[in-house]
Amino acid sequence: MRSVTLPDQTRITASPAAAPSALRIALIIALAHGINDAYASIVPPLLPRIMDDLGISIALAAVLGAAFSIATALPQPFFGYLGDRFGRRTLAVGGMLVSAVFVSIIGFAPSYWVLLVLLVAGGLGGAAFHPPGASYAVRLAAGKGGGARYSIFSFGGAAGYSVGPLVAVGLVAWGGMERLWVAMLPALLLAPFFFIGLPSGRAEVRSAAPAPPPGEILRQLAGPLGIVFGISSAMTFVQRAFLTMEPIIVAEMGGSEALGAVALSVYLGAQAFGTVAGGVLTDRMDRRVLLFRLCALALPAHLLAVWLGPWNALGLTAIAVAGFLGMSTLPPIVVMAQEMIPRAPGASSGIVMGLAWTVGSIGVMGTGVVADAMGPQAAALLSMPVAGLAALLALHPGLKWMRTEGGG
Repeated sequence: MRSVTLPDQTRITASPAAAPSALRIALIIALAHGINDAYASIVPPLLPRIMDDLGISIALAAVLGAAFSIATALPQPFFGYLGDRFGRRTLAVGGMLVSAVFVSIIGFAPSYWVLLVLLVAGGLGGAAFHPPGASYAVRLAAGKGGGARYSIFSFGGAAGYSVGPLVAVGLVAWGGMERLWVAMLPALLLAPFFFIGLPSGRAEVRSAAPAPPPGEILRQLAGPLGIVFGISSAMTFVQRAFLTMEPIIVAEMGGSEALGAVALSVYLGAQAFGTVAGGVLTDRMDRRVLLFRLCALALPAHLLAVWLGPWNALGLTAIAVAGFLGMSTLPPIVVMAQEMIPRAPGASSGIVMGLAWTVGSIGVMGTGVVADAMGPQAAALLSMPVAGLAALLALHPGLKWMRTEGGG
């Protein structure tokens, strides 16, 4: 048997026999993640069409995207805490179903405000899914390899996210916005299999030390957890700004809805491979150095991606590199957060994912306002340097204690 000593002196013991079970669970939750996140990427490529149909500005379109992102993100610490206290399975599978149903019926929305309500409801489903999903994947109790297991989970989500734009545009081209309802079918069909294949988590909750109270968890933001939260917020803003603005940039330059969807799918598809690389490196490198290098490289990559656009092979390559580098930061961020509060893996994941995603998404609303005044490309270019702030935060001395599991 082996053990892992964590920063708060909590000791988690696992036997080698736990590894196959942990891998199986990671694969199941990765597939569920892919289906869940496909719905999260349906909206951005349809924003130009929604703007035309409803007669709204770029700023109001950005509010739609931001509201959905905030609903997906802000409640995550709360849902994570519920999963840590009472078990994860109902939240994970139920959240995926809620996201699938409400996002898939946005084509029936008769007005801007009804559309906003449907997106918020769909976002809450994603919020319920992510923290228990991440804790299923990392499973600190299974010992070494949490970064690699999280990369499997994150790869599934990024792969689904990359498919979403193409599915959305394809369904709309086939039968208009109302035909989006078909997108809910995979979630409805597979949810029973996910529920059967995942452990409830209640046995782990009963046998583990109780999760710390919410106030104690939030106080951790005054320390290293707050630094990692800041890195995640900054990188989220950069990525959400690109995803929101790029289809609008393409449309304003005379490109088709399909070309905007291709740009997003290239970016998101590269993110899937970036999360695998980030997860593997998380288990092998000094995580502080890893985050600095990834964030520093993401800055010029995103500037080039926005500047060149999806008009030729060079531009698509820049978009792919930007997506790869941006998402590769997520595995080390999540693993570091769970190690900081090992008795609350769902809540800690919710903070550096959900709460951080909220902050980043709120910033995108500002990008939308700038886009109305200066144009979407200029607004996107002005947003990308925030990745440099993330790189500087990664050098903060408060993260020096974070090393690989092997002590590297």
